[in-house]
Amino acid sequence: MRGAVLVAVAASIGNLLQGWDNATIAGAVLYIKKEFKLETQPTMEGLIVAMSLIGATIITTFSGAVSDMVGRRPMLIISSVLYFVSGLVMLWSPNVYVLLLARLIDGFGIGLAVTLVPVYISETAPSEIRGLLNTLPQFSGSGGMFLSYCMVFGMSLMANPDWRVMLGVLFVPSLLYFLLTMFYMPESPRWLVSKGRMLEAKLVLQKLRGREDVSGEMALLVEGLGVGGETSIEEYIIGPASELDDQGAIADKEQITLYGPEEGVALVARPVKGQSILGSAFSLLSRRGSMEIQSNIPLMDPLVTLFGSVHEKPPEMGSMRSTLFPNFGSMFSVAEQQPKNEQWDEENLQQESEDYASDAGGDESDDNVHSPLLSRQTTAMEVRDSVPPSDSVFRQTSSLTHINAGEAVSSMGIGGGWQLAWKWSEEEIQDGKKERGFKRIYLHQEGVPGSRRGSLVSLPGGEAQEGSAFVQAAALVSQPALYSKELMDQHPIGPAMVHPSETAAKGPRWSDLFEAGVRHALFVGIGIQILQQFAGINGVLYYTPQILEQAGVEVLLSNIGISSDSASLLISALTTLLMLPSIGIAMRLMDMSGRRFLLLFTIPILIASLIVLVVANLVELGNVVHAVLSTVSVIVYFCCFVMGFGPVPNILCAEIFPTRVRGVCIAICALTFWIGDIIVTYTLPVMLDTIGLAGVFGIYAIVCVIAFVFVFLKVPETKGMPLEVITEFFAVGAKQAAARN
Repeated sequence: MRGAVLVAVAASIGNLLQGWDNATIAGAVLYIKKEFKLETQPTMEGLIVAMSLIGATIITTFSGAVSDMVGRRPMLIISSVLYFVSGLVMLWSPNVYVLLLARLIDGFGIGLAVTLVPVYISETAPSEIRGLLNTLPQFSGSGGMFLSYCMVFGMSLMANPDWRVMLGVLFVPSLLYFLLTMFYMPESPRWLVSKGRMLEAKLVLQKLRGREDVSGEMALLVEGLGVGGETSIEEYIIGPASELDDQGAIADKEQITLYGPEEGVALVARPVKGQSILGSAFSLLSRRGSMEIQSNIPLMDPLVTLFGSVHEKPPEMGSMRSTLFPNFGSMFSVAEQQPKNEQWDEENLQQESEDYASDAGGDESDDNVHSPLLSRQTTAMEVRDSVPPSDSVFRQTSSLTHINAGEAVSSMGIGGGWQLAWKWSEEEIQDGKKERGFKRIYLHQEGVPGSRRGSLVSLPGGEAQEGSAFVQAAALVSQPALYSKELMDQHPIGPAMVHPSETAAKGPRWSDLFEAGVRHALFVGIGIQILQQFAGINGVLYYTPQILEQAGVEVLLSNIGISSDSASLLISALTTLLMLPSIGIAMRLMDMSGRRFLLLFTIPILIASLIVLVVANLVELGNVVHAVLSTVSVIVYFCCFVMGFGPVPNILCAEIFPTRVRGVCIAICALTFWIGDIIVTYTLPVMLDTIGLAGVFGIYAIVCVIAFVFVFLKVPETKGMPLEVITEFFAVGAKQAAARN
């Protein structure tokens, strides 16, 4: 856990450099205008500020696809180099054209950092603190702004402030960023798994989590490569077989064994009568309390209700993991925890199953893309009429889950109260033929007690809890990424669980972008990014000194004898300082109250602050009152923005896309972000000259109203959920929305 935090802090320095640059250009442009005589050329002034945004837009168009091919870490290294080079060029800048070139290179570095840092942090962070860690870029960006404003304010007190030094000093922190990306930050484990580099991914996860056993998360990452297939939502009663046998409500043939429990304990699942599948998934998960009310709201996206049902009544901490599923054995742990402590990688697996790997199409020079994850020895068994083949596999190997001095070394808890397991399925298709295979199930305990008797029952793990003999759980059931029907046909003596090599060996397929779940996620991501930009944050950010100067802020500081330029810079520095505790509050609440809550809570305050700012500039209130109201409104706007609308869009976009297309999709959303940023930044000086401060902020207030409606109707709550479960939900929700239409 500590490793993931430190890596996130290191990655967020890329956003610190972005914040540093934003604040520096906001102050330096006051002096650039004077040197190059741009007071009457607002278009050129806007171009100088917006050139970095143009550079970010250009590089964003291909950064996602390239990061999916070569990895996240190399792209962040390139970002640090671009920051460094741009700082040196800005330090030199003999004329406005060289300055524009330097700003373009700087934009390249910004574009890579802003696009990929949230992806990198999301792919390395544990589900429970992913929101907190992904708010770090917002904190570091605001911290960089504060430090930069302090530097620019100090230099503004000099007789001849040098804007070249203001801008060029960027090369110093960028050198630190380069060293961290080059020598400290590891590659994303999810990206490594997507390329079949299993051993590297395992080593990175062990470092990030600070523990040896990462088999459960490794299983999750591989399963995440296969998302968006035919997924159903089902409900189970789950518990030890002995506790469910006396219920008598369901025939034995409907009983499902979950693989694999600890030795001597059989955990079984029985479908709840009247269970819902994909066609009625919405009604299944939305039938409780406020969820039922939300489902009747016109235009409410079913996806919002679907996600909300998970968070409405979360199970008590540890109720599912520590009692009923203390040691949900992983298919990976079987292959990983051989008596000789063999590693889960190509070299060791081939030592005992080389012939099996060759049958699977394995390549000895490849990096375990085609090698089986379960060895022939592990999967070998005798087929008996009375025992399902999968059952003999896990009964044979379940003792391997209790090595390590009796401590449970494998737990399939994957975050947010979710469990990953597999079930064996035999379905009759036609002419009496049966289709056999595993199905992946993501389990989540419902917020209602499972026991119908209220008795005190001893459960696996040695704990006894009243009323917890079994639990009711919702399950997302779909085709596992690990299961190969072709290999099952080739090796009928045992199930073959192999890495989804086709996905790993190839890059993302463009056809993947047109899957229902991906399209739905793109709609949410692009929508939230557009609204964030047109709420005006970056326009206000880049031109805070001029906005405050136009509001008459020098009146507040006239008694201490500093110029109007210096006064606006000082107020800007104090504003960014106040933003830091606001972001700290957001970091605390991001994984508790959630992303959706923070947006719905802060956007109305944004609207109110903008309305006050408009009124203060339309009504004659006197210089002092006008300056006070304007300054307070800008401060409140900034503080509330960085609590919600600042970090949440990037966090959401980094969470809602499948691993195989995450880079491409977030680049599309980032491209939307930068285009909106360019439009807002480039037009703001012209708008200030034409419709004035009141008109500009009136437009921003209207956009914030639209944003509130969009968030309420379309943006789901993703806190605490594993990325792979989130993308599975989007696939289900998109199909449910299509079915309703």
